[in-house]
Amino acid sequence: MQRPTTPDSLRAMRYDAHDSLVAPARATARLPYLIVGTALTAVLFLGLSFGYAEVLQRVFPKDIWARLAPTIESATSPVGVLVNLFIFAMLITALAVALRLVHKRGLMTLVGAPVSASRQFRRAFLAMLVLYAVIMMLPLPEGMEPAPNVAFGTWAGFLPLALVGLFIQVFAEEVLFRGYFQSQLAARFSSPLIWIGLPSLGFALLHFDPTTFGVNAWIVVFWAGAFGIAAGDLTARFGTLGPATALHFINNFGAILITAPQGQFDGLALYSYPFSMEDSAAFWTFMPIDIMILVCGWLTIRLALRG
Repeated sequence: MQRPTTPDSLRAMRYDAHDSLVAPARATARLPYLIVGTALTAVLFLGLSFGYAEVLQRVFPKDIWARLAPTIESATSPVGVLVNLFIFAMLITALAVALRLVHKRGLMTLVGAPVSASRQFRRAFLAMLVLYAVIMMLPLPEGMEPAPNVAFGTWAGFLPLALVGLFIQVFAEEVLFRGYFQSQLAARFSSPLIWIGLPSLGFALLHFDPTTFGVNAWIVVFWAGAFGIAAGDLTARFGTLGPATALHFINNFGAILITAPQGQFDGLALYSYPFSMEDSAAFWTFMPIDIMILVCGWLTIRLALRG
């Protein structure tokens, strides 16, 4: 006799592929392992970041460093953007060491089968490119049209390094939140409300920056939480970090290298919007658009990988 299909069994079927990421986490599924691993990753990342900053100060002559330093914090110069992107290599290194020491597992166990991850990334990436090509043809709200920012020759010259740095930044965040946190929590808890919800909440709160965003800081937190849920669902649904990484990469490519708000991470943006990160009216105008783009991206990747 066939057993009835329940909501729990439907959920298990929908996320069956996630087991390939969860299985390596089961040997160290107890929460103390996750706490120690997280703490060790944070300490190692902090130490490596200090070393990274020290190396940069020794590489650049003092007079050049004095001019660059103010542009690094807000990423308002090409070098400032690159410095901010490449620091995420320190996070990947720190996580890899913590994984080996605490969980006795390698970094690639957080990514999934390399062949599947690469194939899913390519298909999702191409689907997202088509979506963004369509989106860029749509008119923007009146008064929100971007203006030229970085000269094309400068932008093209920095682009190869920027793409590498952007992938490092995106991969670091995905491997930590959707790879490490999500798989370890899923090995301990059965509900996606926990193993998708908690990493998404953490991802959202790390984007809380009232110094940069002012009263708009909680709007950014809300968007980041929604992104975390979408990326977590794609990871669980397809069993690798490939789809979420593609979603994240295309999103950040558009926000960092194509069009950015004035005065914050616009050092390598071809265009800049005529508003700052603290402009509440502009944020409320763009928030529904950004959420719509996120939902469309999530659905586009699901459709692209369905077959």
